[in-house]
Amino acid sequence: MSEEIIPEANASDVELQKPELEETVLDEAVIEPAQEEETPDYQGKSLSELVASLQEVAASDDRMNLYKKVEAIKAAFYKKLQKEKENALLKAEEVLEDAANPFLAIEEGFKEVYAQYKKERAQYNEKMEQERKHNLELKKQVIEDLKALIEKQEDVNATFPMFREIQDRWRAIGPVPAGDVADINKTYFLYVEQFYDLVKINRELRDEDFRRNLEVKQQFCEKAEALAQEKDVVNAFRELQKLHEQWKEYGPVAKEYREEIWNRFKAATAVVNRSYQAYYVELKAKQEENLAAKTVLCEKAEAIAATEASGSNDWNKLSHEIELLQQEWRKIGFASRKENQKIYDRFKAACDAFFVKKRAFYTEYKDNLKANLQKKIALCEAAEALKTSTEWKKTAQQLQELQRQWKEIGAVPYRNSDEVWKRFRAACDEFFAERDKNAKPENDFYRNLKTKRAIIKEISEYSSQGAQKDSEALKDFQTRWNETGFVPFKEKDKVNAEYKEAIKAKFGVSALSEGRQNRKPARSEKELLIDKFNRLQQDIATYENNIGFFAAGKGAESMISAMRKKIETAKDELAALAERIRKIEE
Repeated sequence: MSEEIIPEANASDVELQKPELEETVLDEAVIEPAQEEETPDYQGKSLSELVASLQEVAASDDRMNLYKKVEAIKAAFYKKLQKEKENALLKAEEVLEDAANPFLAIEEGFKEVYAQYKKERAQYNEKMEQERKHNLELKKQVIEDLKALIEKQEDVNATFPMFREIQDRWRAIGPVPAGDVADINKTYFLYVEQFYDLVKINRELRDEDFRRNLEVKQQFCEKAEALAQEKDVVNAFRELQKLHEQWKEYGPVAKEYREEIWNRFKAATAVVNRSYQAYYVELKAKQEENLAAKTVLCEKAEAIAATEASGSNDWNKLSHEIELLQQEWRKIGFASRKENQKIYDRFKAACDAFFVKKRAFYTEYKDNLKANLQKKIALCEAAEALKTSTEWKKTAQQLQELQRQWKEIGAVPYRNSDEVWKRFRAACDEFFAERDKNAKPENDFYRNLKTKRAIIKEISEYSSQGAQKDSEALKDFQTRWNETGFVPFKEKDKVNAEYKEAIKAKFGVSALSEGRQNRKPARSEKELLIDKFNRLQQDIATYENNIGFFAAGKGAESMISAMRKKIETAKDELAALAERIRKIEE
């Protein structure tokens, strides 16, 4: 409106009735309180990515309005940090005292950024609260000025521009404390209505006011209609609320346009509301589906947490199952606001219970590993003290006893396992190697092995010379083979197999059975028993010697156990043979 002076109107030119005011209640367009927009899912991000996300939000221009994102990042960060700390503890080979915290630097960095943001946010909130209080005082002053204007009842040419200025001042003032909004607005519009009741507005001024209000409200309708087409229904709903607040700030339009403009605005509002309600109906159904899926995962996690694991393999298997459940959990969306935290707490409680039991197991397990290591070190020291002894039989028995104890002790920390075993085996090997060098001729197993390999080579290089010659050659090979003494136990099966293959290749399968028939003439019972007695002694010595060569791994323990059973059986048979020989001699 221009500021030119309008001549005072005659009574016949001025319509003395009060212009009708629109209802401030938006009947069909009443808006439900907006549900909070879901924050992004940060669960899949790494610790460094979460720190970067926090820094990005903290540096943005609208960071004070993004506090929900900040809290979501914080929750995701400490959840991720806790899990990685647990994983690091479980994967450690042993508990390390006074170890440096590998997560300290990144946690301190996150705390620093978060603390700075919280400080700024607190200052911002304090500032906003002060501004709202200040705005409340400004609006109270506007109302006081409006009251004073009404009480003056001066000429319309003077009062109406002042009334416009008061309206502009009111609209320019920002928000007030939430608890004062309803009362301050009600008071303001009461006095606006009184102004229209008491002031004699000339037709031109009134029409100009109606025209300007119509233009503004048409713009509001256009904006509402554009929001009705927006795909982001949550944002459209939020923006629509702002339009409704702005709509209330403006006065009436001409009577002939009043219903039309209001119906247009209501129609656009209804479209946005329907889209918004449909979105949340669909969201609610999805949230119920998510809640059902998460309930199933909780039941599975609780069943795993209640499982009693008996060893490391069981714990690893159960841990893998828990990790798969956690991965599946992260793929499922949110449940309702009412249920989401409850179901998360239930799932977390089950996972926590499982990992508490697992940590307790591995704490005890690692303590046992340490104790076993000390026991095996003691056996190493004992073996090293015996390795230079020349009391072959006595020392061999002592070392065999140490080997038996070694097998019964159990596992040690992985990083020490190879080292301590090599130390123990080196001491045993040194003794047995020296003993073999000083072995009696009849017990020279390695010389016998060399002899038998030479016989195998001769067989392989033999060329057929006719049936008679071949038969004589076969008997010679078999006799020499049978007369050659025992070989080291670990080579016995291999060299026998090589011999049989060589015989089959040169003389056929029947030669093997024929060889069993071509034995030396029968000897006396005593000679046979003595031979068997000597062979058993050699077998026992071979068994005991070769126990020291087996690794201490899981697979070797069963071999060592089987070997010990053979030794025990052979010793029992040896005692029985000795008794039979004694009786024959008597």
